[in-house]
Formats: sequence, C-alpha cells, structure tokens
Amino acid sequence: MELRRRKLHFRRSAAFMAVSLFQVIFSVSIVSAESTNSRSLLATSSSSGKIHAGEYCAMYDICGKRSDGRVLNCPYGSPSVKPDDLLSSKIQSLCPTISGNVCCTEFQFETLRSQVQQAVPILVSCPACLRNFLNLFCELTCSPNQSQFINVTSVSKVNNNLTVGGIDYYITDAFGEELYNSCKDVKFGTMNTRAMDFVGAGAKNFKEWFAFIGREAEPGVPGSPYAINFRSSISESSGMKPMNVSAYSCGDTSLGCSCGDCPSSPTCSGSAPPSPHKKHSCTIKMGSLKVKCIEFSLAILYGIVVLIFFGWSLFHKRKRLPASRMKPLLNVTEGGEDHSFNKQKSESQPIQMHGEAPRVMQGLQLSLVQGYISSFYRRYGTWVARNPTRVLCSSLAIVLLLCLGLIRFKVETRPEKLWVGHGSKAGAEKRFFDSHLAPFYRIEQLILATIPDTKNGKAPSIVTEENIRLLFEIQKKVDGIRANYSGKMVSLTDICLKPLGKDCATQSVLQYFKMDPDNFDSYGGVDHAVYCFQHYTSTATCMSAFQAPLDPSTALGSFSGNNYSEASAFVATYPVNNKNDETGNENAAAVAWEKAFIQLIMEEVVPMVQSRNLTLSFSSENSIQEELKRESTADVVTILISYIVMFIYISITLGDAPHLSSFYISSKVLLGFSGVVVVMLSVLGSVGFFSAIGVKSTLIIMEVIPFLVLAVGVDNMCILVHAVKRQPLELPLEGRISNALVEVGPSITLASLSEVLAFAVGSFIPMPACRVFSMFAALAVLLDFLLQVTAFVALIVFDFLRAEDHRVDCFPCIKIPLSSSESDKGTGQGEPGLLTRYMKEVHAPILDLWGVKIAVVAIFVAFAFASIALCTRIEPGLEQKVVLPRDSYLQGYFNNVSEHLRIGPPLYFVVKNYNYSSKSRNTNQLCSISKCDSSSLLNEIAKASSSPESSYIAKPAASWLDDFLVWMSPEAFGCCRKFTNGSYCPPDDQPPCCSPDEGVCDLGGVCKDCTTCFRHSDLQDDRPTTEQFREKLPWFLNSLPSADCAKGGHGAYTTSVDLNGYESGIIQASEFRTFHTPLNKQSDFVSSMRAARDFSSRVSASLEIDVFPYAMFYIFFEQYLDIWRTALINLAIALGAVFIVCLVITCSLWSSAIILGVLAMIVVDLMGVMAILNIQLNAVSVVNLVMSIGIAVEFCVHITHAFTVSSGDRGQRAKEALSTMGASVFSGITLTKLVGVIVLRFAKSEVFVVYYFQMYLALVLIGFLHGLVFLPVILSLFGPPSRYKLTEKQEGQASSSSSQLH
Repeated sequence: MELRRRKLHFRRSAAFMAVSLFQVIFSVSIVSAESTNSRSLLATSSSSGKIHAGEYCAMYDICGKRSDGRVLNCPYGSPSVKPDDLLSSKIQSLCPTISGNVCCTEFQFETLRSQVQQAVPILVSCPACLRNFLNLFCELTCSPNQSQFINVTSVSKVNNNLTVGGIDYYITDAFGEELYNSCKDVKFGTMNTRAMDFVGAGAKNFKEWFAFIGREAEPGVPGSPYAINFRSSISESSGMKPMNVSAYSCGDTSLGCSCGDCPSSPTCSGSAPPSPHKKHSCTIKMGSLKVKCIEFSLAILYGIVVLIFFGWSLFHKRKRLPASRMKPLLNVTEGGEDHSFNKQKSESQPIQMHGEAPRVMQGLQLSLVQGYISSFYRRYGTWVARNPTRVLCSSLAIVLLLCLGLIRFKVETRPEKLWVGHGSKAGAEKRFFDSHLAPFYRIEQLILATIPDTKNGKAPSIVTEENIRLLFEIQKKVDGIRANYSGKMVSLTDICLKPLGKDCATQSVLQYFKMDPDNFDSYGGVDHAVYCFQHYTSTATCMSAFQAPLDPSTALGSFSGNNYSEASAFVATYPVNNKNDETGNENAAAVAWEKAFIQLIMEEVVPMVQSRNLTLSFSSENSIQEELKRESTADVVTILISYIVMFIYISITLGDAPHLSSFYISSKVLLGFSGVVVVMLSVLGSVGFFSAIGVKSTLIIMEVIPFLVLAVGVDNMCILVHAVKRQPLELPLEGRISNALVEVGPSITLASLSEVLAFAVGSFIPMPACRVFSMFAALAVLLDFLLQVTAFVALIVFDFLRAEDHRVDCFPCIKIPLSSSESDKGTGQGEPGLLTRYMKEVHAPILDLWGVKIAVVAIFVAFAFASIALCTRIEPGLEQKVVLPRDSYLQGYFNNVSEHLRIGPPLYFVVKNYNYSSKSRNTNQLCSISKCDSSSLLNEIAKASSSPESSYIAKPAASWLDDFLVWMSPEAFGCCRKFTNGSYCPPDDQPPCCSPDEGVCDLGGVCKDCTTCFRHSDLQDDRPTTEQFREKLPWFLNSLPSADCAKGGHGAYTTSVDLNGYESGIIQASEFRTFHTPLNKQSDFVSSMRAARDFSSRVSASLEIDVFPYAMFYIFFEQYLDIWRTALINLAIALGAVFIVCLVITCSLWSSAIILGVLAMIVVDLMGVMAILNIQLNAVSVVNLVMSIGIAVEFCVHITHAFTVSSGDRGQRAKEALSTMGASVFSGITLTKLVGVIVLRFAKSEVFVVYYFQMYLALVLIGFLHGLVFLPVILSLFGPPSRYKLTEKQEGQASSSSSQLH
C-alpha cells in the first residue's frame, strides 16, 4: 500500500537548486548600462539634439557607477567606432550579426559577456533560442545602428555626470514573436520546469516577457537599473526604425533544438508518443438509457435460463402427475415414523458388527472413502468414550508442546515487510535504487488550513499576516524540539536534508522571509509573500534560506491555477535524511525526533491552532508504523467481548431447553467454556509452531485469526453436541458418541479439510502479510479440527457423564439427587427443539412447493447474474485511512492531503548500465538538448508530460546528462573551467575566485587566467570523448550552482549518478527526476504506475536500454496491477481443491458438482455485495474471498450429506435433510458466526468494520440463504440418487418401488 502519499507535494529539484539563478535575464538585459537607482531627471535639453541614423550610437562608454558598483552608460549620441581586430573577433564570437563599427567599448563588451554567461547555461540546450536571445542584447549594447532603435528618454546624474535613466527600445513584433516562440518550450531540467519561468517569470507571450525584462530593479537586486520600454510602433518622421535582425525558428535545421525544447519542429511533428490505450467500455443505448454490454448480455442470458428452467419444470411436473398418485401408499411403507424408527434402530446395532464391509452399513451404501471414514469414526468414538482422560491429556500435551514456540514470538510491523512480496518487481527496483543511488528522504509535514464558511462552503484565504505569524510561532516550537537518543539531544538541524550542507531544505512560505521572523516586516509582510508567489524564481529576496527558489505549489494548498493568494492552506514540509535501514536502527535518531515532533504537535500546537479557528493535520515518516502498533491494542476489548459473547451463546446453544428444576444439570456452560479454550489453544499452537521456525507474526494475525477460528470451530462443536443429543437415550453413552461421530464425522471432516485447503490457498498470494495470515489460519483451523475430534469429544463424554450422574454444571463436585421425572427432564436430550420443529413443519414444507421452488431458483440466479455485472465495478486498492484506527490523527491528515495538495509524488526514470563511451550511441539516446535523438528518453518524457491526463507525468525530467553536456560546452564559458595547471576552476562568483564578503567580484582576481575546459574542436560532434566524460563528470557533480553558472550539479544531482565503477565507461545507475500529476484516488495511483511502466517498457524496447520507473508508492501499489488475475487464480484453485476433496470423500461427481456450483454462486454474490458496499479489491479482500469458500462449505456439505443418506424421492430427502441438519446449520453455523461478526461492528479499526464485519456478515447471510434455501431446492430438483438402500430380505418390495422412483 502507498502508504507514502504525504510525500506527494515536495519538489526535490527545488530543494537541490542552489539558485543564484536570480533573474539572470534581467542583469543581461542592460549589460551595457548597469547602474544603481538614482533620481531620474528629464533631459529635455539633450534630447533636442538627438540623431537617429545609421552608424550612430544612442549611448556610448561608461559615465558613472551605482551605489552597488554597477556601471552606467553615457547618454550621449556619437558616431559608431571601429574596434581593433582583437575586440572585433571577440564581438563576432558572441554577436555574429555585428560587424564593422560598434557602439560599445571593450569594457562594455566584457560586462555584456560576463552577464550573459548567466543565461547561456539555461538556454544553450536550444541554440536557436540562445542565438535570438543574445542578438536582442548584442544589438542593444554594440550595434553600430543603435540610435535607429534606441531612444534615451531620461537621464540621471551620478557624481555630476549624466547617465542613462530610461530608454525606448523599438523592436518589430515579428522578432519578438519569433524570439518568444523559440524559447517558450525550452526546458530548465534542474528545476523540472521551463526556462521561461526563470528568464521570463512564466511569460505567456513576448509582450509579457519584454515587460518583465524592462522593469526597473531596486538597488542591489538583479535586473535592469532603469526602465526599458519595449515598443514596436514608431512615427516615420522620427527617422527611427525597429530593430529587426534575423530571428531563428527553434525548428531551424542549422540551429535545431531538440524535440523536448521545440515540440513544433517539423522533425518532431511525426514523433508524438502513442497515447496509452484507453479502455472504452462497451455500452448499448436504449433511448435515453445507456447499458453496459456485459449487463445487457447477462440480462438476455438470464431470460433464456429462466425460460428453459420454467419450461423444464412444467414438463417435469406433468410427467410426475401419474406417479404422484402412488405417494400415499409409499408414504405408508417408507416415510415418516416407520423410516425414522428403522433408521435409528439400524444405527443402534452396528456397534457390535465391526466385521462388516466398510461400504455397506445397515442399508447405507457409502463410497469407499466415506465407508472407511465412517468405520473409523465408529471404532474411534467407542474408544474415546471408554478412554476420555487419555485422549484429552495426550491431545492437550501435543498442542502445549507447539505453544512452546511462543518463546520466539516476534511481530513484524514494517510496512515494506508486510505488503511487499519477495518476488516483487517494485521491491527489487526499490532495493536497486536505494543501494545504487540514495534512499528517498523521510518526510515530516504540517498542513495548516482555514475552516470553510458555513454559508457558501468556501474556505477563506490562509495568506494573512496573523496566519503567517502563527506559522512562525509553530516553526519556533519545531526548531526547539530536542529528542533524547542514546544520551544525545537530537534537533531538526542534526537530521534534516541540507542540499548544500548549510540550511535545512524546509518547504514553507516562511522561506520567502529566509525563515526569520525579523524579516517579515522589513521585507514587506504579506505583500512580499504574495509578490514571491509569482516571482519566486527571479527575485533575490524571494530565494529560500537554503538558496533555492521555492515553488509556492509545494508550500500552499487548495488554490486554482496560479491563484496562490487564494490558497486556504499552508503546507510545511521537513525533509529528513534517510538511510538503508535493514537492521531497524540506522534511522533511530530520526525516529526519536519524529516521536518528539508528533508529541509536541498534539500537546501544544494543535490547541494553539484550534484557538485561532484553524485546522492542523500532521504526519511524520514513522506515523503509520506507530499507529499500526497502536491499532494492535485498540481492539483488544472488541476481541475480548467477541469471545465472551460467543462463549455465552455456545453455553446456551449446547444446553437443553431450560427447565428451572434441572437447569443447573442440563446447562453446558463448562462445556462451552472448554470449547472456547480449545479454540484458543489451536490458535496459540499455530502461532507457536510458526514462531519456532522463525516466521514473524503480524497484527492482523493477532486480531483476526482468534475470531476466525472461533467462528469456524464453534460450528463443529454445536454439530457434534447436537448429534449426540439426537441419539436414542436407550443406547449407552458409548453408542451415542459412536453413532454421532458416524453421522456427522464425514461431513465435519469434509468441511474442515475444505476450510484448511481454502485457507492454505491464500499462501500463494505474494503479499507477505496475507500469505503469513493464510498459513497461520490454515494450521489453526487444522489444529482446531483435530482438537475437536479428540479433546472436545472427550469433554463431551465428561459432560454427559456429569449430567447423567446429576452433577452441577461448573461445579461437578456437587451432586444433586433428583426424582425420576426431574432426571428425565435433565437428561432428555431426545426432545426436538423449537428450531428443529420449525425446520421440519414449516421451512421444509414451504420449500417443497413448486411455485416456491421456481421463485427461489429465479431469484438466486438473478442475483448471481447481477453480481457478475456488479463485479466489474469493484476497484482495486486499499485506502490508507481504512487500515488505521478511526481516532488516528492520520485520518484527518490523509483527508487534507487529498483536499489541499496540488503536486504529485516524485517520479524517477532509472537507467541501468549507461554506456557513455564515444563508440556508444547511448548519450544521444538519452539526452534532450541539441543533436540528441528526437526519440530519446528525455524527449519522450517531455512529450508524455504534454498529455498528463493519460501519462500521469506532470513535467519534463530534470536531466543531469543534459546539464552536464551544457556545463561542458564551450558556450557555457562560465561553467566548466580550468586553471593553467589543468585543475578545476570554479565560476567567477565563487571562492577562490570571489570571496563572499567582497560583495562585487573582481574580474581580475585569481581566476583571471581560467579558460574553458574545451574548445569546439576538442569535442566530437559537440559530445565529449570517453576520457573527457570520465574526467569531468566528478567536476560537474561537485560544482556548486551560482549566478555565473546555474548548471552546477552539486545538490541537484549529487545522488543522481552512481560513480562506483564508472571508470570502465559504464554508469551502472542514474536517474532522471520528474513528477506524477496529483493523485487523489487509489485508482489514480494504480493507473499512474501502469502508465509509467508501459512508457518505460516501450522506450526500453525502442532504445534497447534498460529503463524502469520508480516512485515511493510503487511497492505498495504493484499488487493492484494484476490483483484481478491473482484473485481469480486463487479462487479457482480454492474451488478446485474443495471440489477434489468432495469428490474423493463422497465419490460422487454429482454431489461435488452441486456443492461447487453453490460455492461459486456464494463467492460471486459476495463480490456483488463488495461492489454495492464499495469494498475495494486488495490482498485482504482476496484472502477473505478465498477463505469464504472454506467457510461456505459448512453451509453446504452437512445438508448435502444428510440428503445423500436419506431415503425417498428427492423432495422427501430434501425435507428430511432440513429436518435433521437444518437446525444445526442455522444455530450451530449461521448464528454462531453472526454473533461473532456483529461484535466487530464496534471495532475502532476501520479495516475490521469494512473487511471483517461487512464482508463476513455478507458471507454469513449469503451462505445461510444458499445453504438453507437455495441448496435444498436444487437438491429436490437435481439432487444425486440416495445412498440409502433397504435390504432385500426385510424390505425388498419397498426397495423395488423406491428404485422405480429413482
């Protein structure tokens, strides 16, 4: 089960991005005219002499600096200047559209070059976009025709020098449109988003982009030092014309972009991924009503079946009319009291006839197996009655010996050990991911939300000053948590995830204030937070304390689109380091802190929040495991009450009709208590045996199996006692015990073996919790059966001896003398009870009516057909809320996760054995930048993200490979650099090139001689050689991202590549990170996993590279991919096993087929009820369905066995079967299970209520109706011939008559 849904919202990429990506484009936009904010003055005197002509500049050279040291251009027009050859070649390398004269000095150009290097790594993956982007600023800075499209509109005075204060930049709409189109889809993999979110604040068109670029920045904030007004229209009289250099399409073949960066490229238009196959349900429209094809087909089939049955019944009834006239005569000679007397008389004699053949028993011609079983039970019953003490002591000794294994009793509570099978593909993938890359981090989370308005049902916004200050108070308490672990005090900073080794990567809106409450007012309070919601990627003051942009969708909940200010919930997430924890102690420090965290929230924070009329839900990584442990004790009282109620019911049921004068003699309280003890011993013996061989128990075993075995075991107890009480009192106790075992022993054996086999079939289910449960249950039921026919039979002997000796129940040492009449009342076991009389005089005669038979068959078959149609509506899954106690704090948490979170769980595509050598094509088959294959893995992921409704992939993948190739490229000249000695040289804004305390870095420092790692001539078709790849990959993974090079891999990709053994040219494991879409329902989780696996399989086959998807919840939801197949196979095996057992014991294909058919109908009907009650299909419900076959056998075999050994026609035998066994089935099977099941309704755990109360209650009711209504009707119509044969010597004529009827 994905019990990890609380991880859905956290964006690991954001946590790893140590940004310095600050609005790189804004610095670039005015690279030739950086200045501080100063008072702008309208320079009307200078504007009157402006010249707008070719080869003329609008601004040239540097005339001042802002307070932050940034240079400002001079606003004076002058002719363009011819540069020297060296400067000309430098300008040509960056700005190929500019040749000849220029309007920039060397210092201006170097400033331009140093600034655009911040944007190059972001856009270089699409050469067309990068070229258009560079042209925009090259023309602004150095174009010789600058004055034709630049107009200085205002100036400012700095140190008595006039500097540029504002400009109009005229650009054609065509250029702006093409520039935007070429860049709008370019990916910025590090952040799993589009580059436009960083260089354009998510602009939707070129006008929005230009407006963002031209915005005047505050002092010390990256961006334009003055306003740039981008305009497209200009009067002809001005002598100006818009800048209109050639713009490149992203689909241009000479500067082609990858399909991931340019989906509209002609080369990509035909490569769209095939949409996943959608299952269209077949429907038939009848007027305004739509009916599924399967429902329509079943309705037609049902009509045909009913017509055939109705026609057969009419024909059969007419055929039987002549024979019916013989009925009175036959009833005189065969039926009623004469038959019963003869049968009882014959059964009283064989005690002394052990030498007879086992297949023939006083007129009963049994099968070979049944004969041997009956013979065994006859001899065994006599021996037990003579040696009850020996049987009781020996059987108990064996069970107590098994109980010694409880010394090694252990309980497994780890979810991954309970719900993930050893052969699980997802489990193997998780182990591979954890061992080669890194375990997924632990998550602690708070969701603070407003309460919806009672009038309109809409929750007010959470984004208020009061609520943010409250969040600061909560954060202060969380920071102050100190948990004791092995004598050491553990705080959040000791265990939290720190991408850059400094600050915790906490995901909270407080990050917009650097997690410091003192910044709240100084930054602008709520207005600053609202501003950061839209500009989190571009404004320095919006950057988090861990130097990464914080996506508001990870810290806010319940908003639509990008309307973050309407959010009604704050989401605070604390990612904590995780370790491979095979021993259970590796994360002990984190677990200790998590327990203290939950305690603090419950005791201090929740009351504080509720006093503000807000709600708070919370969770830690360890919460589910702790709540499951608590659940183990939550229902102890419920289980205890169930046992007490069952004990009271057994005591009443086993006793005789109450007579005040002899009640203390005839009651069976002590026998009932002993029966409950027998059940408990069988459970303990099963647990002890498996504990001895090292199999750990589970909470569900401790809670459910005692109830289950009790419900199953009590049935046989009642049947055994009732069978003894039905025997003639004139027989000695040995004879009554022997005859009772002969009468019900074969059917009890058949039912018990069927139950054991049905439960054992559950051990084939791969989920460990359910497999172990089935093993424990099968052995417990087997032990219970063995103890019933040994210890409990011996206890019956003792109890009947006590009653015959007039000893008081519960106090057998006390003997009460009774009169003969009272003695008869006290031991009058032969008197038929009220229920027995009802079955014989009311129930059986009603079912014998032809109209009733037709109605019963029609109704039961109709419900079976309806259930088949309903089965298609059962959804796979297991809601996390169901497995937790009803009063668990996680109930509210899971509700809020579904309601508030707007981001899905992380999804990783893991590549095994990536060959990066020059001889392999793997690099181009994986990457998504220029010159990569259009069908590469990352391009396919990007395409899939464009149709998230079917692929469940929300974003393009963050690609370490793309960023590495860009980082190495000569265009990203600020990234991969080396000193003259060949060692790694960091970007200019990082130590040792620049000290953090210096503020503005000196371009002439220790790194002035650093050069790019490679020239284009050093690469092979823009790809590194094997040696270059091998040498530079560790450089990249250790490189810190910064403003000068946002592509550094440290933090973002530290754990994305397994470097063990990579020197051989093969990277064993690497991952590409993206996100699923928000998943709210169990079916969403299953469908997203299926879609991801289908996608990976298709790509792997196409590229011949081993790729698999991985998400934390996969191991819990993998079972649901083929849960229907698992369910049907296990049900078929269980039904087949029961059929074989019936066939072997009865040697009657006819009887076995009828039992099989009724069992199948019971299971189908139970699944129909599951659909009606919205019970999901999962391992728990599959185990219940399989076990329901074993339990349902009891409703069938006793009636069928009684039918086969009765005499007369089918109708008479059906009535006799109901008369003899109907009461036992109802009171001993139906009511005992009903009493135990009803108690579970009051369990605190929802899983008990849904999967054990509702399902077992439905099973009991369905089994009762089929066993005592449908089955007798079917037997009366299609039952097998009787095995009761009258001997020729005594009743030859009757036998002949009887054979003619059959």
